[in-house]
Amino acid sequence: MMQVSSRRPKWFGGAIRLLVACVLLAAIASVGGLYLNRTPARVSSASRDTPAAPVQIAAATRAKVPIYAVGLGSVQAYNSVTIRSRVDGEIQKIAFEEGQMVKEGDLLVQIDPRPFQAMLDQAIAKEKQDEAQLANAKLDLGRYSELATRSFTSRQQLDTQQATVNQLSAALQGDQAQIDSAKIQLDYTTIRSPIAGRTGLRLVDQGNIVRTTDPGGIVTIAQIEPISVIYTLPEQTLPAVQKAQGAGPVSVWALGQDGKTVLEQGALTLINNEIDPATGTVKLKATFDNKNQALWPGQFVTVRTLLETLDALTVPADAVQRTQQGLAIYVVKADDTVEFRSVKIGPITQGIAVVEDGVSEGERVVTAGQYRLQPGAKVSIASNGAPTAAVDSTKNKSVSND
Repeated sequence: MMQVSSRRPKWFGGAIRLLVACVLLAAIASVGGLYLNRTPARVSSASRDTPAAPVQIAAATRAKVPIYAVGLGSVQAYNSVTIRSRVDGEIQKIAFEEGQMVKEGDLLVQIDPRPFQAMLDQAIAKEKQDEAQLANAKLDLGRYSELATRSFTSRQQLDTQQATVNQLSAALQGDQAQIDSAKIQLDYTTIRSPIAGRTGLRLVDQGNIVRTTDPGGIVTIAQIEPISVIYTLPEQTLPAVQKAQGAGPVSVWALGQDGKTVLEQGALTLINNEIDPATGTVKLKATFDNKNQALWPGQFVTVRTLLETLDALTVPADAVQRTQQGLAIYVVKADDTVEFRSVKIGPITQGIAVVEDGVSEGERVVTAGQYRLQPGAKVSIASNGAPTAAVDSTKNKSVSND
């Protein structure tokens, strides 16, 4: 009797697994199709529900924009004098305080004048002695002249007496020179300030002996009203500076360490006669009244030189965006949607950008909140204001450089 095997073929199990896999793939595809069909509706609904992005805007306006050249400089005294004694002697009196403001001609130091007064008295006495001898010699000359007419004296005696008179006259001239010299030496014992300025540290004390060979001197006086600033600019700016100087006085501002606070306003007084080949810069000198003494010798400052003032269409510098394609600005249209527009920008100064092309006067531009935007987005105006106007550079006292 034949026996039938109940064992399944080897291919049967593989076929079952393949069938199950196909069913699962069909189910996944069906669910994915339903999801994809529903997604656009959700996205469209979300787009309709997106609120307008809050932004700040400003209008493009015409304004006067000052163009500056900015450099670094150091403050120097307008004049600086080291006071030294021109005679040797003991200091009897010091008539100033350290750090005191002095005027030209003010007494600073009194040196013991007695030795020099004695020298002057000697010179005066010598002059009187020679005057007396000259007077007597002239009388003798008169007598010899009278006797010579009668042939009672020789011509030689007359000539000798004339020589004596001439000699004594010359001696009087020498005596006068000695007197003048002694007076000068006596005057040197009283030391007065040759300029108006501020005294520094005193290097000697009362009672000290000072000499003309002392290297340090007595005190240094620095004139700080007015005061000077020496600064440098790149050689590329030289033509513009020369052009501005040719048009009239060039205004200059000294700024503090923050580069914004104006310490003092002055005028350009000198363009150096050479360019430093090592640094490619040119030195300039500006003078400031410094009535408030905001500038101090040795101080480092940022110096801003006004080159010209443009009458141009402007927007706040914050409105300008940098992209891979160049500069652009978000412009708010009449329906409060934004357009991302490429623009051509000129100089940027004091937070103001000069627009050369791409924006018309009166158009609204986004100045804050750009990171929320994309072209065509709806916006709400959080703060509607005009751009910061370019301030008259001759009156501005607190400005910034961009």
